[in-house]
Amino acid sequence: MMKKNIESTIRRLIHDLKQRQSEQGSWSFCFENSVMTDAYMIILIRSLEADEDELTRRLVDRLWKCQTREGTWKLFEDEREGNLSSTIDAYFALRFSGLVEKEDKRLLRAEQFIKKKGGFHKAHSITKFMLAIFGQFDWKHLLPIPIEFLLLPKTFPLNFWDLSSYARVHLAPLLLLKNERFILKTSNIPNIRDLSRSSEIVSFNDRELRLFSKISEGIQGLASIPSQLHQQARQFALSYMLQRIEKDGTYLSYFSTTFYMIFALLSLGYKKNDPIIVKAMQGLKEMACETNKGIHIQNSPSIVWDTALISYALQEAGVDAGEGSIKKSVGYLLKEQHFKYGDWAIESGVNPGGWGFSESNSIHPDVDDTTAALRSITYSAAENPLIRPSWDRGIEWVIGMQNRDGGWPAFEKNKTKQILTSFPLDGAEAAAIDPSTPDLTGRTLEFLGSRAGLTGDHPQVKKGVEWLKLMQKEDGSWYGRWGVCYIYGTWAAITGMKAVGVPSSHKQIQRAKTWLESIQQKDGGWGESCYSDQKKTFVPLSFSTPSQTAWALESLICIEDKPTPAIDLGVTALLELLNGTAGGINRTYPTGVGLPGNFYIHYHSYQWIWPLITLSRYKEKYG
Repeated sequence: MMKKNIESTIRRLIHDLKQRQSEQGSWSFCFENSVMTDAYMIILIRSLEADEDELTRRLVDRLWKCQTREGTWKLFEDEREGNLSSTIDAYFALRFSGLVEKEDKRLLRAEQFIKKKGGFHKAHSITKFMLAIFGQFDWKHLLPIPIEFLLLPKTFPLNFWDLSSYARVHLAPLLLLKNERFILKTSNIPNIRDLSRSSEIVSFNDRELRLFSKISEGIQGLASIPSQLHQQARQFALSYMLQRIEKDGTYLSYFSTTFYMIFALLSLGYKKNDPIIVKAMQGLKEMACETNKGIHIQNSPSIVWDTALISYALQEAGVDAGEGSIKKSVGYLLKEQHFKYGDWAIESGVNPGGWGFSESNSIHPDVDDTTAALRSITYSAAENPLIRPSWDRGIEWVIGMQNRDGGWPAFEKNKTKQILTSFPLDGAEAAAIDPSTPDLTGRTLEFLGSRAGLTGDHPQVKKGVEWLKLMQKEDGSWYGRWGVCYIYGTWAAITGMKAVGVPSSHKQIQRAKTWLESIQQKDGGWGESCYSDQKKTFVPLSFSTPSQTAWALESLICIEDKPTPAIDLGVTALLELLNGTAGGINRTYPTGVGLPGNFYIHYHSYQWIWPLITLSRYKEKYG
């Protein structure tokens, strides 16, 4: 009975995905993140006095639908009470929209929550910067780093280029805004300063003070007249942004960076109707997608990522590489491969050949997207000599991105200076550097083993496996940076090590197996809370999710020669999640991570991709 159920579910998933493919061969699913992007889009529209009343109305409508009964906004369903930053973002946007009465009871409930939680000083740095632009928060409390920091040479022990690409691309506009102490003045800006307590004295810890001292020492050593230095730094920040504007007008294809770039340009005297700003706004509007609560602005559309994973999943489920849907997807992915040098090339010294996350992304590839794309074109490259060079270039790029420690980063290699995690921005411990992570290392090893034919005696594979072994937690799990969270990391580590020849009997794989079985839910599935990555320990959900159940199951299937009770129970739970009446929160809970503690992602595609791969693995291995 279960065998028939697995086969019919695989057929249905394949059929559903083929139906959703676009004419150009891609798949477009919503990359649903927090309400921040929706709120900031309203704020941008009103700031630029753009004629976008219909879009504003729809975004306002969605914000209301996302509000809890208590008047708060959350990052994830089981977040207790609500999220302060999200609530401030949504509240300010609703007030700014001009479509909501100040005395609206729903707003008053949000006000009470903001006051109770300590006001703006307790919010995330990104929210504080937004408030400062509108005169609602004092610039003096933000980012005590002089803009001249941008000019420190690469030879100096601590410089702008040591930061991760994500940090740099945000820091350039933020330092400009702070330097100008920019405050936008228009008649329709709401005054909400009364929601925050009087400013607290900002104090810094020893690590932060050491960092400031080091930066200050470097700036003093720059041989130039201070006023010239200052002007050069402003010019550098501007050039850095302008050189990284993508063809759709966005700044490195992210909403958040583009939002701050627009205000940074205004701070330098650009007019609201400047072509750069007009095009940037158009690019942001194109990031809209539909959700069950209405229109939503994605931070970076996931079309390349989704297409690569779906094309790969279909092939794993038995769809031939010569079949029309695969040929079209491979054709699409080949067009999206990068040929330009980006910041990643400063350290790696390899030729371009990676893939990015979004369609507009042409200079900011990442390791995970690249191995996903390579997985999907492998069979086509083996059969078609015209495709093979793309595959070779991609492989060379991935191998060239390995960090010194043996693991793999996301975007750039060797951005690992720990002192930078003390940078005075919330989330710096995760965003200021781009270290090796167990999930990316495991996924890369899985690709190199299962698709590139490399084994444990290959020097770089060996180094990767050794690093991964060192990263295992005492309980047998691994932490995943880009997914939620310990289930994700453990799945990536197990499947990666197994693909390059580590035997199932290895003690570390056995410990991981025991851990996965120990956290299996009563219903047979797996579910993990976003709290895991804030508390840095496994926190279970009260329900199972399709993607996390699929990850845990694939790990166990990878280890076991025949089905175990845990596997069969898990498959039954996965089939129920896919075919049963369970809906709602099981399918919409975010299982992707953008920024730990601040940015979680519900990938709409994940309820197809990972279950399809896992069920296909079960069928292939156990019949």
